[in-house]
Amino acid sequence: MESRDGSFFSDMGCINASILLIIGASTLIVIRIFYIIYRSSKPLYSTPPGPLSTLIVLGSGGHTAEMLNLLAVMQMERFKPRYYVAAATDNMSLQKARALEDSLMEKSEVGLVGASHFMQIYRSREVGQSYVTSVGTTLIALTHALWLMIKIRPQVILCNGPGTCIPLCVIAFFFKAFGIRWSSIFYVESIARVRRLSLSGLLLYKLRMADQLFVQWPQLKSKYPRANYVGRLILAVVLQNAILGQEQKKVLLGGEFSILDF
Repeated sequence: MESRDGSFFSDMGCINASILLIIGASTLIVIRIFYIIYRSSKPLYSTPPGPLSTLIVLGSGGHTAEMLNLLAVMQMERFKPRYYVAAATDNMSLQKARALEDSLMEKSEVGLVGASHFMQIYRSREVGQSYVTSVGTTLIALTHALWLMIKIRPQVILCNGPGTCIPLCVIAFFFKAFGIRWSSIFYVESIARVRRLSLSGLLLYKLRMADQLFVQWPQLKSKYPRANYVGRLILAVVLQNAILGQEQKKVLLGGEFSILDF
């Protein structure tokens, strides 16, 4: 009888210890997530950093054009190596990215040679795909995103609307939560979005996954107050300064000053 009682109390002790361990671990993760949300609104670097490994998510159609237009006027030597990622079914975006990189090398920018890489990722959901079957493809996309993030381990993630970015951003956020890697996520909403955010932008905004989210129309800023409103002409400058942790002051463009007040 005493042996049974001892075994019972021993089992209860193990169960209680396991419960306390789970509660403790969960508490630490919650605290870590709140810290990430708080830290995301602050500059990442107190002084200008060296080159940053950068993951650039491309999407079909206008998304890629907008992203490449941004990159074309940024100081690309500050962002290397660069990893361009597009959906596995997107045959054009990576070709356009290669064309951009080729044009940079033609300008004899030696520091950019060999700094770019091109990859593809499975899409969570194809256009017209049913939501039932998209569950399986989403799991595949998350697994592939996990593999890519482990391989790339970027310091910066740039995205501007395609759903392809969501699995990558989710994995990046979990990496932050568990202290594996801090990848800063910068999301630029498409200029085509005038009244409301895209689904990708809305998810990153509501879940607070993006370190900074930029919109290009003032009415979006009014509707989503945590977003940063930036006019199209100075978007690339503001984005670059945000990534590098530089203070947003006066930006000289074409002989005129624009005051940036976030």
